[in-house]
Amino acid sequence: MAFLPGFLTPSRTVPVTRWRSDSRWSSKPSTLAILIGGLWLFGTGEALLVIADLGVGPWTVFAQGLTAKTGLDIGLTTFIISIFVLLAWIPLKERPGLGTIANAIVIATALQVMSTILPHPTHMAVRFLAVIIGIACVGIGSGLYLTTNLGPGPRDGMMTGIHFRTGWPVARVRLGIEVAALTIGWFLGGTVGLGTVLFALLVGPFVAYGLKAVGVLAGATSTIETEQEPELDA
Repeated sequence: MAFLPGFLTPSRTVPVTRWRSDSRWSSKPSTLAILIGGLWLFGTGEALLVIADLGVGPWTVFAQGLTAKTGLDIGLTTFIISIFVLLAWIPLKERPGLGTIANAIVIATALQVMSTILPHPTHMAVRFLAVIIGIACVGIGSGLYLTTNLGPGPRDGMMTGIHFRTGWPVARVRLGIEVAALTIGWFLGGTVGLGTVLFALLVGPFVAYGLKAVGVLAGATSTIETEQEPELDA
């Protein structure tokens, strides 16, 4: 990406914004509003993937595959996967927070509500567009809620944890996580569609550009990577 102007390159880390909370368990009302708004936008993106009916995200494919092998309900397998992902936070020294709890509640609610009220497209071009817009919503939503510093959700916590420990770009880390979940789910018997493949390939870059857009709009001039890394080791 070195050939692109600075404002067009994706963010390599999480920018420090003016609304960033100093504590993962308390925040100003404005920071809480940005957290909820970002998570709602994230859930709306997931809902767009559902109504497009071209394939769900890699982690749902993973849950489907686990369900096929164990006979457990998909909701329970999703919960089990989340627990194991949270356990992976321990060696990464990632810490939960208010945002971690809100992630599970708000995204699930937004997914349920928006997939009910949004019209279900039938034309292939519109369904494809819904997938692209949905992935973009996930990226921008991630950019908003991650910059509140109130704690990431299970999957994003793994992403940011690996990023901070290794220095690898967030887009590359997220892509690797999504492809791994997709591959395991597919081998276990989960259903893969065009939307699944597009999500796995594009969500990393969209999250990176979402972080870039939020950082630019917030006037961020520094990053957690350069200024706040010691705090993450606490």
